[in-house]
Amino acid sequence: MASDEMIVDGTEKTFMQDVIEASRSTPVLVDFWATWCGPCKQLTPALEKVTRAAGGRIKLVKIDIDANRALVQQLAQIGLPLQSVPTVAAFWQGQVADLFQGALPESEIKRFVESLLKLAGGVMPAADLLAEARVAMEAERFEEAGGLFSALLQDDPENPAAWAGLIRVLMALGQEDQARDALEQIPPAITDHAEINGARSALLLAEEGRRASSQLGEFERRLAANADDHQARYDLAAALNAGGRRAEAAEALLHIIKQDRAWNDDAARLQLLKLFEAWGLTDPATLAARRKLSALLFR
Repeated sequence: MASDEMIVDGTEKTFMQDVIEASRSTPVLVDFWATWCGPCKQLTPALEKVTRAAGGRIKLVKIDIDANRALVQQLAQIGLPLQSVPTVAAFWQGQVADLFQGALPESEIKRFVESLLKLAGGVMPAADLLAEARVAMEAERFEEAGGLFSALLQDDPENPAAWAGLIRVLMALGQEDQARDALEQIPPAITDHAEINGARSALLLAEEGRRASSQLGEFERRLAANADDHQARYDLAAALNAGGRRAEAAEALLHIIKQDRAWNDDAARLQLLKLFEAWGLTDPATLAARRKLSALLFR
C-alpha cells in the first residue's frame, strides 16, 4: 500500500470504500475521534506511528464523529455504538474484528495491531526483520545480523529481542566494550525483560570465563588433588562455559549442588541460573540441566 493510502480521513460517503471494501484485503483500523476530545489528541499520533511501522500491512481511517453523525447512527444500528471517544475499531473481511476505547499507550496499540495482523495471517515487518536477523546470527553472519538488529531498533527502539541480539552480535565479534555500551543505552522500560537479562548474563559470564580460561589446567589439577574443592569446580564451570562446553559446565555446578547446596550462599545454583539465562530457556543444554536441577532440588 502506498504511504498516502495507509492513513486517510474518512467520511460517511467514503466509509464503504475506505473501510468495508478495503478490509477484504487489508486489515483496517478506524479511529473515531472528535475535536473536543483530549485523549484523541494523544491516541491519534500513536496510531499513525504504529500504522507507518506496519509498512502498508494495515490501513488507518480517521473519522470525526461530529462531522459524520449519520454514519455514527448507522453504525449503532449494526451493533457498533460509539458511546465514547476515542474508539478504535478493527475491521477485517468487512466485519468488526476487535475494538478498544480510550487512549492506550503505544506498546498496547502495537499488541492490538499484532493480534489483528495475526488474524489476517500476517505479521508486523519488525517480526520479519527479527526472524531474518536471527537466521543470520545462527549462520554466524554476525555483521549482517548486527545490521538487521540495528535497523530494527531504528523503527522500534524498545524491542528487547533486538537489543539482546545486538549485544550478542557485538560479543561474537569480540567487541565487548561496545556490547557494554549498548547495554547501558537500553530504554528503562525494558531493562528487566528476559531477553535483556539473558544478554546481560551472557556478557558477565564471558568476562568471568575469559579470566577463568587461562587457569583451566590449575582448576583441573586442584580437583584431581581434592574432589571436594568446590571453588575450583565453580571456577572450572566458568572456563568450560567460555570454551563452549555447556553440558560440562552445567555438570560441574550440578555436582556442587548435589554435594553441598548451601556452599557459598547457594552460589552454584545461582550461577547455573545465570547460565540458563545466557544460553536461553529453550537451549538444549538449558533444558537438560534444568531437568537435572529439578531432580536434585525436589527429590
